[in-house]
Amino acid sequence: MNGRELLRSMKVFGSAQGLRGVRSAWRQRRTDAWGLPPRGPERARVPGLAVGAEAAPGGGTVRFARSSLRICVSAGGTVFWAWDGAGPLPSYALAGEAPDPDPRASLEPDTDGGWRIVSERVTVTVSRHGAVELRTPGGVMLRRDLPPRWWEPVAGRAEEDGATGAGGARWVQRSEVPADARFFGLGGRAAGPRLRDGSYRLWNTDPKGRFGPGDDPLYITMPVQFVVSDAGTHLAFHDNSWDGGVTLAEGEEGAGSGHDRPGTSEVRMSGGPLRCWVVVGTPARVLHGWAALTGAPALPPSWALGPQHARWGFGSAREVRRVVAGYRERGLPLSAVHLDIDHYDGHRVFTVDRERFPDLPGLAEELREQGVRLVSIVDPAVKAEPGDPVYDGGSAVDAFVRDARGRVVRGVVWPGECAYPDFTDPAVREWWGGLYEERLRQGFAGVWHDMNEPVSFVPFGDPTLPRSARHALEGRGGDHREAHNVYGLAMTRAGYEGLCRLRPDERPFVFSRSGWAGMQRYGGTWSGDVSTGWPGLRASLALVLGLGLCGVPYSGPDVGGFDGSPSPELFLRWYQLGAWLPLFRTHAAIDAGRREPWEFGPEVLDHAREALAERERLRPYFTTLARLARMTGAPYVRPVWWGTPEDRGLRDCEDAFLLGDALLVAPVLTGGADRRAVLLPRGRWYDTATGRAYEGPGQVLLDAPLSRVPVLARAGAVLPVRGEEGGTALEVWAPAEGRTGGGLVVRDTGDGWEPAAIERYQSRLVDGRVVVERVTDDGVEEAGLPVVVRGL
Repeated sequence: MNGRELLRSMKVFGSAQGLRGVRSAWRQRRTDAWGLPPRGPERARVPGLAVGAEAAPGGGTVRFARSSLRICVSAGGTVFWAWDGAGPLPSYALAGEAPDPDPRASLEPDTDGGWRIVSERVTVTVSRHGAVELRTPGGVMLRRDLPPRWWEPVAGRAEEDGATGAGGARWVQRSEVPADARFFGLGGRAAGPRLRDGSYRLWNTDPKGRFGPGDDPLYITMPVQFVVSDAGTHLAFHDNSWDGGVTLAEGEEGAGSGHDRPGTSEVRMSGGPLRCWVVVGTPARVLHGWAALTGAPALPPSWALGPQHARWGFGSAREVRRVVAGYRERGLPLSAVHLDIDHYDGHRVFTVDRERFPDLPGLAEELREQGVRLVSIVDPAVKAEPGDPVYDGGSAVDAFVRDARGRVVRGVVWPGECAYPDFTDPAVREWWGGLYEERLRQGFAGVWHDMNEPVSFVPFGDPTLPRSARHALEGRGGDHREAHNVYGLAMTRAGYEGLCRLRPDERPFVFSRSGWAGMQRYGGTWSGDVSTGWPGLRASLALVLGLGLCGVPYSGPDVGGFDGSPSPELFLRWYQLGAWLPLFRTHAAIDAGRREPWEFGPEVLDHAREALAERERLRPYFTTLARLARMTGAPYVRPVWWGTPEDRGLRDCEDAFLLGDALLVAPVLTGGADRRAVLLPRGRWYDTATGRAYEGPGQVLLDAPLSRVPVLARAGAVLPVRGEEGGTALEVWAPAEGRTGGGLVVRDTGDGWEPAAIERYQSRLVDGRVVVERVTDDGVEEAGLPVVVRGL
């Protein structure tokens, strides 16, 4: 640490917090120096040559001179492979038991001393040196994982280092994909959604205040690669939560004497098992398989699909009422208001500042009568102070993370010195989940988890817990190197399950800043502290698209950016983007400019009102997309190549997206623009503002005045919208001559657990007239809903 870093620490956190942070950083170093001795000498190992194999359901085990490889193809076509006896469980990613093996898949000898597993959807071959290759049934290569390499402590060191077996070995796995492939995923990456050549760290990290496209890693990292190529689409997931990194390099066709140079991915992990899942198929089939493996996305309550407003620094109940009244007086819909840490008493979790919020339950009831819910921030860090009820309760059940000497680990967060619950302990999750009863008594309808990477303020070093800190890890035991990346996921599980117990008739609303693979089971996420500026606006879209391809469909940014003061134009373009994203929430830091739409002048207010009106008109469509995400794993927001991944031009398109199957949204991401180019997938598309039709594939130039962003509708699409008289109506865009169209509708059944049925509609052109019919098991019938035809 130098003087400049110390001064920055004082400025950001105040002198007292800054000094606490310095002490915490040195304490962390001392703790790890004692708890994590140097690894010492290591030796490298590779599998060696294949020496035999044993068949098992779905595949079998191939034995090598110095390792063994287990491969199993599931009944759904998902492939699992693992080295050195690792199994699919235990896993924080999987929703339950591993999928059943494919009874038709069999292990058989291959050429040159290797082995092969043939199934309906994929063929897996294992070379005699240990390379694993996945091919389509037609023989086209999708992915080739080269023989791995481990670096293990030499004899006598493994036990001393607290590492045993495969868990003590760091390893590297290099893979090849087709030369034309494009990489996506790896969690929330500001520079995405397409991941360029470079290295990406797998360690959930608070970027300390704000971030832009050049900052990496961020709050949610996942070893999940979504790969798109001419050969097909696949998702590869290395199920390992340890600190690691991924280095990507796109391939080149015709490189070097006319030969293709494949794309490469190199995964490096500092420990833990080497095991991998691969899901193949169309993008829709891949994410359906991923959801089957890791769990269906949680369904947000209906109100959470509406516009929400947050601020760090509301300061008082009076200010909350003023802001809500501002929305109402200007005719702006509002579904929720979020209270940040300033509503706490001394920033202590599960408390209320009674001077600023003397009757929080009364305020919540007052707002609910106006159709507005209250949402509470919840941080994991508990002020380490005897007499604090949460700290005393946690101490009584031994809930807090300890170091290798058995002492409670302390860090510095907003309340001061804090202890951290160990959410990898089921008993601690149950205890913590019960604490949300206090939030419900205060009238809150939902929660957002913050600071749960987890964070400890430090002016130097890693802003988290010591790596040697001990965790339960579901009874297996281990340290923070393994627990860090799943800490936020486990906290969200605790909150979600606690709310389910406390209020079983309502779907919980939980979204979390940090998480890992499988976090969608418990809720969604948001961008975190995205910087205010045009690059931050672009990063907002990248994060939503990338997380959707990792199985997290419900997310959105801090509209307007977290810090600073956006210009009226920037705020409006951000607002227009947010209106088309699943989580539509304004938010800003305590020292940032205002984010209410009327603060930017009458023109911005008028245009923001139009964006809000369109969002509300399309609420039935968002409701349908939310239900379909839970049923199928498909995100609301999809890359434009979603339905045509073979279109290479669309793979590189990062400034537009599909909202469901029906709409293509082209936000304005640069200042001063009043027109923008839009790449179209194949088929006919209508400009929803003018009704003009365009044929894809191709590029069109569309008007993008300040009043709106370009939105196109697919010909034949049937969308559920809010009717003029209330209720649901069908908006139908005329199909092209000789073609048919259609759409799905899922009615809003409220905020409980009532099942919902999918209604199917088809559209066709008959003698110049659009006919819309409902498709049932018995045939077709009249639509039964009001129909509005557009595009004729």
